[in-house]
This record gives sequence, C-alpha cells and structure tokens, in this order.
Amino acid sequence: MDKNKISFFFLRLPIAVSLLGHGMVRLPKLAAFSAWMLDTMEKSFLPQGLILPFSFALPILEFIIGIALLFRAGIQYSIYAGLLLMTVLIFGSCSIENWAAIEAQLLHAIYLFGLLLYAQHIDRPSPAKMGY
Repeated sequence: MDKNKISFFFLRLPIAVSLLGHGMVRLPKLAAFSAWMLDTMEKSFLPQGLILPFSFALPILEFIIGIALLFRAGIQYSIYAGLLLMTVLIFGSCSIENWAAIEAQLLHAIYLFGLLLYAQHIDRPSPAKMGY
C-alpha cells in the first residue's frame, strides 16, 4: 500500500467516524431523535411534512455515508453525499437561527471538500506514470 493511500485512509477516518457515530447513536433511539428534531425545528418556516421524514432519514444517511467513507466505497459520490447532507443541515439550521450548529456543519463541509480535493489528487495519474 502506498503512502498516499495510507494518508488518505487516515484523512478519511475522522470524518467517517464523526458521521458514522452520529448515525450509530441515533439509530437505536430513532423515534426519540425524530421527536427531538420536530421540537427543535418547531419555529422553522419549513413544513413539518418535510421535517418528519428527514428526521428519520438523517441518522440512516449519516450512518451509510460514514461507512462508505470509512471503506472508500464510491468515494467521490460518498463525499458528494456528505456535502449535500451538510448543505441541507445548514439550511435547516439557518431556518431556526442555530448559528452554533452551522459552525460545526460548515467545518464538516470544509473537511469533506478537502477530502474531495485529496481524492481527486491521488486518483489522477502522475505525469511520470503517463510517460511525460
């Protein structure tokens, strides 16, 4: 295994564990998490009809994206999914003016973006391998 792949594993590890952990702790108490999210989003302009299904889907999405990042399954699509999820979470947090949550979500998004750049870098053949 080359150094870039080892580095990429350790770069993916923290964000994968963060997302996996978020999903893993919420899955066993999915109904309670959903109730909490509905209560938290009560003052949002977003309709409850959107929040309710999202509150059940969020832990599942976090868990799946975390696993995918950990095991490098469809890595670019996993990163895109993570960025899309962070965007949706940021939008929801804006709707209730939860600025502290937005900071954490932006940090996750920036980390995922850096991971995407690194993934594109290590998947691109080097000029030496291309015969230049």
